[in-house]
Amino acid sequence: MDPHAQHETMLTYEGRRLPRPQEEVVDQGLGFDLGTLMSRRRVLGFFGMGAATVGLAACGATTGSSSSPSSSAPATASATASPSPTALATEEIPDETAGPYPGDGSNGPDVLEQSGIVRSDLRSSFGDASGTAEGVPMALELTIADLAGGGVPFAGVAVYVWHCDREGRYSLYSEGVTEENYLRGVQIADDDGKVRFTSIFPACYTGRWPHIHFEVYPDQASITDSTTAIATSQVALPKNACDAVYATAGYESSIGNLAQLTLATDNVFGDDGGASQLGAVTGNVTDGYTVTLTAGVDTTTTPTGGQLTGDGAPAGAPPGGAGGTPPAPPAG
Repeated sequence: MDPHAQHETMLTYEGRRLPRPQEEVVDQGLGFDLGTLMSRRRVLGFFGMGAATVGLAACGATTGSSSSPSSSAPATASATASPSPTALATEEIPDETAGPYPGDGSNGPDVLEQSGIVRSDLRSSFGDASGTAEGVPMALELTIADLAGGGVPFAGVAVYVWHCDREGRYSLYSEGVTEENYLRGVQIADDDGKVRFTSIFPACYTGRWPHIHFEVYPDQASITDSTTAIATSQVALPKNACDAVYATAGYESSIGNLAQLTLATDNVFGDDGGASQLGAVTGNVTDGYTVTLTAGVDTTTTPTGGQLTGDGAPAGAPPGGAGGTPPAPPAG
């Protein structure tokens, strides 16, 4: 070591001159110790540590032990407080109509009572049905936030997802697929509030912007009673992804239907252009797309979505009711 550097090391500590350069740092006297304490208080305050912790750290540094300043530093760092959970969402996802063909027992068939409905891959029918929906692959990931709990992950809720196929038909209802139950399924949110589904990119049918329906239930046991749903909403799909998908084989009818629509004129998303319901999309038509959305659910408010009138139209719907007309019969 350079003799001059060694001399400087012996004369100073943390940039301050040692009053007793021949003694250890812990033996420099009360005045020097107070200066060390105030310096550490400022550092610990940066990490959000309280005065009590600072006092404990100072005691550890000034006792007559053989510990060096470097060995006491990790002890103070280990007392850092654990961070609070990060909020996922601050706004409630808008309540929307479930449409006239939800398959939840509120308007005809009830797929939620069938064994096998809890699944992640929605492309094929299950039970006694055997059909498979063809189309561009799509992964859907929804993150459910508990607004009543401060916007943290809503672990354990059951999320029911359904949407139309490449031809714009809804299983269980539309002509040609009334015996199928594909593109419908339930997943239970994990500790991060996430549910994940494997599906196909839905079509655009007359009168409705491309979308995916979902309902949130308190838990898996609640899904057999549609009146227990705590949220009903829809995911809007971005136009650039729709344009790319609809240029592929099998989606030909969607091109003209989409050309007649905008998010602003859609009778579901039109009130705000789908601002809080527009999914983020990555991928391509070859490898498939991933659609993600965070949905805030507030259990302290009364759900208004999913309600149907006696004629099968959603309550409060504009003229034309169900909101779109896929090929035989119409659906929302």
